[in-house]
Amino acid sequence: MYRVTLIPGDGIGPSITEAAVRVIEATGVAISWDEQQAGLAGIERHKDPLPEQTIASIAQNKVALKGPLTTQLGKGFRSVNVALRKEFDLYINLRPAKSFEGVPSRYNNVDIVMFRENIEEFYSGIEHYIDAQKSAAETIGIITRYGSERIVRAAFDYARANGRKMVTIVHKANIMKFTGGLFLEVGRKVAEEFPDIRCNDVIIDNMAMQLVLNPNQFDVIVTTNLFGDILSDLCSGLVGGLGVAPGANIGKEAAIFEAVHGSAPDIAGKDIANPSALILASAMMLNHLGEQRAAEKIYAAIRETLRNPHEVTRDLNPDSAVGTKQFAEYIVQHIKTN
Repeated sequence: MYRVTLIPGDGIGPSITEAAVRVIEATGVAISWDEQQAGLAGIERHKDPLPEQTIASIAQNKVALKGPLTTQLGKGFRSVNVALRKEFDLYINLRPAKSFEGVPSRYNNVDIVMFRENIEEFYSGIEHYIDAQKSAAETIGIITRYGSERIVRAAFDYARANGRKMVTIVHKANIMKFTGGLFLEVGRKVAEEFPDIRCNDVIIDNMAMQLVLNPNQFDVIVTTNLFGDILSDLCSGLVGGLGVAPGANIGKEAAIFEAVHGSAPDIAGKDIANPSALILASAMMLNHLGEQRAAEKIYAAIRETLRNPHEVTRDLNPDSAVGTKQFAEYIVQHIKTN
């Protein structure tokens, strides 16, 4: 039996987490859930957005499944997601973007995997006002050879292990000649160790355009923290939005799997949220645990559910929608009958 930290999160988090747990149980994989709190729920219960017991639980269990957490804009506590990444050195942000029949989108057959460096650059928290009047502020983005090498290597390792054919390095080395230049230099050097995987590099602004023109030309993408944050959401938009966008934050000692969309407090408790992203993240978690067969059961069942317009939540079919719990139950039924 696996021991996994479960963080239900804020807003719709508890309801979609309940749905994900129900689906995982249907696969037959035995998991003992260690439920902990973070975000607004952490403040309400422990007066801390990231309680020590939550950190201790993840440190002990090494794997966590996390619902969405609220981050206040421009005020309040810092992002708990960023804090967790730094606490456990979760340097890989892994975001697949895959088309599903039944999910409205502008493109078909998109299958992109994004590797975003998760610790360095402009999200490292090195920022301050530069004058007493607070009329100007500065953020410092640091890129290291070590950080660049390990994220690029992770992308190539993934490509080789999963039969992927190409890795695209995204950068801004034409303008940011030291930071972007370092990332590109390291990326090209790592690519030489993987002659079986094609490699190209694209400047970030051109990359945004190319993804919109023809996303099917890309396979695995690896880039820096800020660029990866933006492009991963762009890629989610190519396949129907964040409702079907799972994510993982992975390091050497721990891994946290999550839905990357917001906590949507306006629909919390109404049984209408789409739990697909967290259920797909659950499948990623099972793969990480070595339970590939169970993960594939979830992938197959959610594909079957999403293609049926009478089995999906209102964001996918407002004219004939089901609730969060019923949506999860349809996935469970498909798992049991396949």
